[in-house]
Amino acid sequence: MSGFIAGLCVAILPLLAAGFWLGRRTARPENSGGLGTPVEHATFETLHTASLAAPPLRAGLTEETARKSARRLRSLLGTDALCLTDQQHVLVWDGVGGHHRTEIMELLAGPLESGRGEAFPLTCDTPDCPVRWAVVAPLTVDDRVHGTLVACAPRESAVLVRAAGEVARWVSVQLELADLDQSRTRLIEAEIKALRAQISPHFIFNSLAVIASFVRTDPERARELLLEFADFTRYSFRRHGDFTTLADELHAIDHYLALVRARFGDRLSVTLQIAPEVLPVALPFLCLQPLVENAVKHGLEGKTALAGKSHISITAQDAGAEALVVIEDDGAGMDPALLRRILAGEVSPSGGIGLSNVDDRLRQVYGDAYGLVIETAPGAGMKITARLPKYQPGVHSAGRLNRE
Repeated sequence: MSGFIAGLCVAILPLLAAGFWLGRRTARPENSGGLGTPVEHATFETLHTASLAAPPLRAGLTEETARKSARRLRSLLGTDALCLTDQQHVLVWDGVGGHHRTEIMELLAGPLESGRGEAFPLTCDTPDCPVRWAVVAPLTVDDRVHGTLVACAPRESAVLVRAAGEVARWVSVQLELADLDQSRTRLIEAEIKALRAQISPHFIFNSLAVIASFVRTDPERARELLLEFADFTRYSFRRHGDFTTLADELHAIDHYLALVRARFGDRLSVTLQIAPEVLPVALPFLCLQPLVENAVKHGLEGKTALAGKSHISITAQDAGAEALVVIEDDGAGMDPALLRRILAGEVSPSGGIGLSNVDDRLRQVYGDAYGLVIETAPGAGMKITARLPKYQPGVHSAGRLNRE
């Protein structure tokens, strides 16, 4: 992210310089509003106008976003007209001279192909039309031209050529941030799909088999387990929201454990200690359930009905500005060296994707300091600790998913 911030600074500093120059032409002491010198007032106006133009562009380059930002961009440049285009069409024309749209698109072939800005004289049969010159500045993301910014003026101006280029660079940074946001969304969706795909078909088949076994002997028990199964799968495959609450995640885990206990009976015991204060905390969707599934798998791994019980404990504590979630089992454990390779993505044994996926998502959302802390050794079980900030910008739950 530091690279993008640096890029943003590189793009906005020349824009400030352009704002200083353009502002000096119009700012007057009497309308400075107590902000200081005319130059300081012009700088404030430039930054304010840029801040108003930025939000629409963070959604990408479309007709709607171009329409919402064009007037602000034209105000930055102080031109008679400005248009934004994609590679094939004029998305918006703001200002006078809209009849030049077709001519402008005919002139864009070179800049769109080369990615370099150019300036062109315009032909016009309308005597009072002030649009006689066009400055074309490409809009690029990752060295690929997405469209152009075209500033139109009555005459050729070297200052306008430079200013249009800097504004186009600033717009390109906004589009690059939009592309980053979309990539992040696609990555999160892919990770959730991977977790959903990890829900073992064996678990589904075994759960249905257990439910079927109670149909004749205990119909009421079968009905309860069927509802548990329906609620668990409904939560796991829901389609709205990247985040959920700790209460909802634990509720889904309770459904999962009910099905597991129905299968293994007294071979598996579970202890839960949950502080009510942390139940509203928001966290990434399907973040804890894979850890509990991992604990069940490794807690019972290698054990037979004669080998004794397996115990899993789940605690969620209030730790000031954080919620501390600990999931521990007394199962087979794991070689720490193998665990490091799993978390690094070097190996993906059966069930390993859950740990590495959750660890990656926590680091992505909260930062590297919030990755999973795992204590384990062969034959010593496994203890997984997750720290969840109570308040994190951009982390909001979609709300409880009620049974329909």
